[in-house]
Amino acid sequence: MKKPVSFFVHHQGRGHARRTMAIIREFSPDRPVSVMTADPSLFDGFEREIDMVELPDMIGADVPTQALFEQPTPSVMHCVPMGVVEMRQTMRRIIDHLDDIDAGLFVIDVSAELALLSRIASIPAVKIRMHGDRNDPGHHGAYEACVGMLAPYDERLEQADYPDALRRKTFYSGGLCTTAPQVPSREEARQRLGLDPEREIVVALTGGGGSGTPYAPLTVAARAAPETLFLTIGPLLLEGHETDFANLVNCGWVDNVVDYLAASDIVLASAGDNTVHEIAMLERPYIVAPEWRYFGEQTRKAERLAELGAAVDMPVWPADFAGWQSILGQARALDISRLSELYAADAARRAAQWLERCVDRLWEGTTTGQPANEANESFPDRVTSLDDRRSVASERYQP
Repeated sequence: MKKPVSFFVHHQGRGHARRTMAIIREFSPDRPVSVMTADPSLFDGFEREIDMVELPDMIGADVPTQALFEQPTPSVMHCVPMGVVEMRQTMRRIIDHLDDIDAGLFVIDVSAELALLSRIASIPAVKIRMHGDRNDPGHHGAYEACVGMLAPYDERLEQADYPDALRRKTFYSGGLCTTAPQVPSREEARQRLGLDPEREIVVALTGGGGSGTPYAPLTVAARAAPETLFLTIGPLLLEGHETDFANLVNCGWVDNVVDYLAASDIVLASAGDNTVHEIAMLERPYIVAPEWRYFGEQTRKAERLAELGAAVDMPVWPADFAGWQSILGQARALDISRLSELYAADAARRAAQWLERCVDRLWEGTTTGQPANEANESFPDRVTSLDDRRSVASERYQP
């Protein structure tokens, strides 16, 4: 029996879960897989058999006393409030599960603290990489604690300030998109949606992880480009003083997002990992409007996309006609191949194969499928003294 692989999946937004499912689909059928998350409903309908472990939701959990609340956070950690029952229960449930299944690899998407916990518990971990200003002790400690990192994007998107030593530990899968690549042509999509086959269409897309597309700036865009049709997909951020325009249509949540993207001439969207690669897969000019994220994740990614000539970086939404006309002009002039090259149709398969090679290499020569308690009890029979341990170590690490 192969060594189990367990995933921790952050439940903010849908991207972490969808990426995990895309990778798990590509695992060998006989690889035992489990997922730990605070929102198991994200995996509803997933067709592969996995062991699902529900974790307590720690977000917003109360710190019981002011004195505990005032305890400083260690520099090697980011979010570790004291006295929080849900946090203690989460850590215990994670360790218990990894121990119960005798996990061979723990894939973390995402949490710096769990990478440290995994190393302390002597369980090999792989951390999913994200962009951003992550040169702090907490992130570096997490990266160093892992046996490797998985970057679900093209190596050309890597930041220049990412240390070479950590880059060598990172596997770049190529641009991983969780959307099925079978998409309609522009003409087919417009026919399905009843849209003008000739009119320029800009689709503004927002997913479930942010506050929504700012609507007020788009009303300015509609006035700045009256011949262009602007369609919004997903939630909107309203300020209450907006005026509607006939060439600005709010579509809300839709099931056929790909149809709208395929029908577009230009896509305006945030810099979420899947969003970037979905637009790259569809080969559409991309205006990237980075949303606020911890450690400047989307800001740094948007900057890198612009440096590659793959997108127009729009860190501030234009408030005037000339600003919008300039942004739209830059988008129309993009060389779309710069973006499309960052998408890899086989990225999920490559990521899965790398993870399986990683766990198999780490545990090569061991007896797999053995319950954790039996493995622990049998250890003294194999290595019974300090001299024995030194002998095993010297044999294992012979150059």
